[in-house]
Amino acid sequence: MSTRAYEVRVAEDPADREACFTVRKEVFVGEQGVPEDIEYDAYDAVAVHVLAVREDGMPLGTGRLLFGEAAAGKTGGDASVGSLGRLAVTREARGLGVGAALVRAVEEAARARGLAAVDLHAQTHALGFYERLGYVAYGPEFLDAGIPHRAMRRVL
Repeated sequence: MSTRAYEVRVAEDPADREACFTVRKEVFVGEQGVPEDIEYDAYDAVAVHVLAVREDGMPLGTGRLLFGEAAAGKTGGDASVGSLGRLAVTREARGLGVGAALVRAVEEAARARGLAAVDLHAQTHALGFYERLGYVAYGPEFLDAGIPHRAMRRVL
């Protein structure tokens, strides 16, 4: 039995992937008002998705890694850099370390693919969270789905 109340794993099967999409719908569409038609995209089919689940199977959070051509538009075309995105933690799981565990799982997936760094587009209210995990902001603030963001990178 795990010493934590949850585990983080790569979402390999259809049920895990659906759990990832359920968390994203709850957080991004439901809480933040992101239009559902832009929340899901063609990259979902090629991304590595990670999922945090409670011991009873309840999904708590998700994130995804884009790499190769799928990441090029978000990383300046650098094939050695992956793109972390769609990081979402359910309201009841916030403050339990789930977000940090998901980020580390995405970084592990990036290392396993030989990537040297991970970029992300952070909502500006979350900059401190990512800075504590070693990410450094660069470039100007920009809007994505009407929400202010900054680009950030962590060398692995």
